[in-house]
Amino acid sequence: MREILPYMYTDTVFYPRPRPPKDPEYRGPVSHFALKKIFASCSDYETRTLDFGLAGQVTVQAVWLDGLVSGRDAAEEVLRPLTDRLRAGNLSGEDEVIARILSGGVYRGSVHRRSDMDLLVADLCHGHMALVFDQSALALSFEIRAAEVRPVGEPTLEKSLKGGKDAFTETLRVNTALVRRRIASPRLKLAESTLGRRSNTRLSVLFVEGLVSPDTLRELAQRLDRIDTDALLSLGVLEEALADSPRSPFPQLLHTERPDRFAMYLLQGRVGILVDGLPVGLVLPVTLSEFMKVTDDAGSHFLVSTSLGLIRYLALLLALLLPAFYTAVAMYHQEMIPTRLLLSIIEAEQDVPFSTALEVLGMLGAFCLVQEAGLRLPSPIGDTVSIIGALIVGQAAVEARIVSPIAIIVVAFSAIACYALPSQDLAAAIRLWRLVLLIGAILGGLYGMTLLLCLLLLHLAGLNSFGISYTAPLSDGLRGNLRRLLLQPPASAVKFRDAHLRTPDRRRQA
Repeated sequence: MREILPYMYTDTVFYPRPRPPKDPEYRGPVSHFALKKIFASCSDYETRTLDFGLAGQVTVQAVWLDGLVSGRDAAEEVLRPLTDRLRAGNLSGEDEVIARILSGGVYRGSVHRRSDMDLLVADLCHGHMALVFDQSALALSFEIRAAEVRPVGEPTLEKSLKGGKDAFTETLRVNTALVRRRIASPRLKLAESTLGRRSNTRLSVLFVEGLVSPDTLRELAQRLDRIDTDALLSLGVLEEALADSPRSPFPQLLHTERPDRFAMYLLQGRVGILVDGLPVGLVLPVTLSEFMKVTDDAGSHFLVSTSLGLIRYLALLLALLLPAFYTAVAMYHQEMIPTRLLLSIIEAEQDVPFSTALEVLGMLGAFCLVQEAGLRLPSPIGDTVSIIGALIVGQAAVEARIVSPIAIIVVAFSAIACYALPSQDLAAAIRLWRLVLLIGAILGGLYGMTLLLCLLLLHLAGLNSFGISYTAPLSDGLRGNLRRLLLQPPASAVKFRDAHLRTPDRRRQA
């Protein structure tokens, strides 16, 4: 099994293991001719032959990939110093030239000696420029990435009211710098590796030394080590490999596009993962309660944060149970409905040709179609489609007596409550289980709905995230678990980190 993460957690530091095994396609000594063969039919592969100091005694091959390397920086900081006559002196061999370059012969801070072809190829594919010395079978690699990247902008999915207005981009080093600005300490550790046999996608594992549990890091290293795939171009492969129960619809890794939220989780004793090319960060381990929180809770008054948190949990219950509960009561348990409300429902249902079950199922399907259309279409058209679907079509269906008004109200309340959930991954799982509970209510009334709800609770209780119960703090065995779940205490009262994270240093403040 190929080793992916070249780091092993020992005590409190990531110590590098021996380098990962070579890629069998790129074995052999370093040479310009081997590189030219590897990058054959690559029109962006550029090469240039240079005489060190224009003396003609030592020839150097400069190679890079156009578009990944900044041409101006390469010319000013590498090519120009190499052709300076004053730097040549009386150097006559490649070894002397290499020593001169390493001692300051070029104007670049980062330089790597590469004697293995696989490492040199990886450098070139990640925005490095290399000087190849054929006689010594050695290359010097300089990191000169092009600056044409998307600038740091505002978050689009996680709105920020009182927090930072910057969001992650598709560039890994920009994202790590955004986190480093929040945690300006050498205890913030970054362990980098690559995933994907074909894509060679870089990723960084971030954690704060002394806060994260060693068991979590060991388990993460083992799971990353087991990943063997062609490419890592989306988070699906990574999530499935890292999740304890990948077949469960409930999210087990938290996504965030906000660096401030990412840094807050690192300071709580969690581990973060950033992937090159993806403008989001992954956080682990997580519990169900973390998907019900927003970053702005920490910047609001604790009474306001508590009230908003209770509203979100109420929205969770409405989104999950309301359609199934209404269907079960309307079909099997009419005695539970007040008389006046029952008469109103009967009057509304008299001219409707479909049963309550078909009404609710049809309206849920219609709302899913409207939501999907609004997401996939461009913004102006998507907003128009959502308005037409929600207002005009719904009103026309009621006036045509195809569906009853109360069915539309129930489904609309459930859909709006689902939109109130902070995590869209959790909302997707809730929509799926809402349909399952609705089918149980259609088949068995409240008894079928209750049975499936018990199965859902058993499923949640059986989930784990890197050794931590998914339902914590309700299941951590400590006092006041319901209070810790629903109530937000004042910031001055939060002295310790969560016990279920098993952090070596639990104290947050004096």
